Amino acid sequence: MRVLVLGSGAREHALAARLAAERDVGELICVPGNPGIARIARTIPADLTDLDALVEIADREQIDFTVVGPELPLSLGVADLFAVRGQLLLGPTASAARLESSKAFAKAFMARHGVPTARFHISDALDDALAVVRSSEFGWPVVLKADGLAAGKGVIIADDRASAESGVAAAMGERRFGAAGERLVIEECLTGPEVSLFFVSDGMRALPLGSAQDHKRAFDNDCGPNTGGMGAFAPSPLVDAALQTRVVHEIVEPVIAGMAAEGQPFQGFLYVGLMLTATGPKVIEFNVRLGDPETQVILPLVDEPLLPILVAAATGDLRQSMCRLGRDRLVGVVLASRGYPEASESGRAITGLDEAERVPGVTVYHAGTARRDGRLVTAGGRVLTVVGRGAEFSEAITRAYAGATRISFDGMQYRKDIGRKALAYKS
Repeated sequence: MRVLVLGSGAREHALAARLAAERDVGELICVPGNPGIARIARTIPADLTDLDALVEIADREQIDFTVVGPELPLSLGVADLFAVRGQLLLGPTASAARLESSKAFAKAFMARHGVPTARFHISDALDDALAVVRSSEFGWPVVLKADGLAAGKGVIIADDRASAESGVAAAMGERRFGAAGERLVIEECLTGPEVSLFFVSDGMRALPLGSAQDHKRAFDNDCGPNTGGMGAFAPSPLVDAALQTRVVHEIVEPVIAGMAAEGQPFQGFLYVGLMLTATGPKVIEFNVRLGDPETQVILPLVDEPLLPILVAAATGDLRQSMCRLGRDRLVGVVLASRGYPEASESGRAITGLDEAERVPGVTVYHAGTARRDGRLVTAGGRVLTVVGRGAEFSEAITRAYAGATRISFDGMQYRKDIGRKALAYKS
């Protein structure tokens, strides 16, 4: 098959690396790709928001199957347009993608279908949002979420009334998150460990692909601002067969059935972000694509051909109920630019990648990188993900950091505690 991957980050690099090694993939093309992907696939520059250009590329290159990495083209309707043009693509329609593109839609949907989540209120006006936080209805701390897409950064956790008022003003008054913050979801702050489970659905059924835990805060010990993700480990030691079965029955099956019942069947990847509370798992958020940096530690554990699974989901014929997973442990460390997540620097020369990749059990995935004048340079906030693999988490952590310390660029920052939580659990 001729396969097209849409995206340019480390998630897409991990996806491309996996597909490039599979027997049934004839040629692999990535749009727009990055320098790391360009080593294993042909890349074509294009704007992922220009849906007509994407369809034109798929037609011109005689693509048999397309996989979408990031959420933005899905929210814009790339799946709808490809379907109209008769192109096979794995990803939800724009309507179904509202599970991620609209936090308000997702919360209201969960309420309609009895999916466990935090108590919430949806505010469309600044005065209403201020009145809700001043009422202390949800206690402290309280969570403020921008309704729309905000690159993983549209969440404020306010510890008291003053910081909640400031957060509301920043989101709805100052438009810190742009148009994404025009509507605000205010909800109680759940407590417990966070885990993420990943599924692929054909609109009627959902197949588990594994679990992970990520690290959202910028600095060690979960301090600093929220980011798109500073690292992850997989599988989560907190997710056993009993918990996965409960999540499938109480959350995933009602979501898939509910979307179908509402006339918007969900086909594609479903990322379920959970808080394991004292009363059971509750949904923090849904993503309608694979996570980043979780993909970098999830996909290498899938111990069977991936392409047939993805094609079966896209064609509505996903018959298997279980996916075979390897027994190794993976830890991914994100190397970011100075100033991330508030800002980032570009054009800084990157060195040491060859040395890092020579460390046994280490793989490096590109995210914000570019080629300029023959040199590899930084080109974004999150630059690389260094993944270590081992029989135990301790070994995977050691390898990941052995790789990370061999890489250098001006302003490079990364957390030193990725995977430490896993050591506290039985692995």
